[in-house]
Amino acid sequence: MRITRVLGAALLALGLAAGPAAADSSPSPSASADGDAPTRAGSSFRTATEIEQGQSATASGSTGDYLYWSFPADTGQRPTVRATVKLPATHGSETWQLDVYDGLRRRQACQYGAQTRTAAQGAASVELACVLRTVRGWSEPWADDPLPGTYYLRLTVVDLAAADLGQPVSAEVRADSKDIGGAAAVDGTLGKPLVPGIAAKSAGDGDGAKTAVLSSFGRDDGWSSGWWSDRWVWTGIGAVLAALAGIGGYVLTRGSGRPSRVPPAV
Repeated sequence: MRITRVLGAALLALGLAAGPAAADSSPSPSASADGDAPTRAGSSFRTATEIEQGQSATASGSTGDYLYWSFPADTGQRPTVRATVKLPATHGSETWQLDVYDGLRRRQACQYGAQTRTAAQGAASVELACVLRTVRGWSEPWADDPLPGTYYLRLTVVDLAAADLGQPVSAEVRADSKDIGGAAAVDGTLGKPLVPGIAAKSAGDGDGAKTAVLSSFGRDDGWSSGWWSDRWVWTGIGAVLAALAGIGGYVLTRGSGRPSRVPPAV
């Protein structure tokens, strides 16, 4: 009996010691090859997977699912989003669409790019792209101009045969931006970037504080919305050139004084 108890206690201790090690060594289902890029997509605006600009994210799903990602964009940037959907080996004609929404969940129009594409029967993949307008520092209340803050990507199929519904697919998305600067800058200030803050969760420190679920977005150097832009530099250069042109015109037209043929005043 005593030997049995000793052996049982030893086996239990070995099991407890091996348990955490096995859990730590098992790979996370959401971890990617580089340990940084997300490998999942959300199913709504509230659960959208956060990605950074220049980061490629992948996800697996089924035809008919709505896949959501979100990324930050600041004033003076012109975001470009791309998506590649890998289709099953056998399928009919399918039409996929990539939509972009701002922090107020207003659908943003694309300047150019194939936002909606139809994959022919048996096609291996379909590629989508959308180049947004330049993010502004402010906007009228009635306008839908892009403003600094969070942007959402929604990828889904909009037309397919009933037999193809629910087939497995995989998607890869990427968001990049080009800094346009003063070429498209406007004066004005946005009070706060449009970042989500409706959905909240407890901070977990016991004081009852809550933080936004998707409020981790931000910029290390702060959001750049404000009165300064490089338009001020070009405006100053234009003013100096205009002043020099006025002085030069006056020097050329003033002449050398009273002409010799005009008699002096008596």
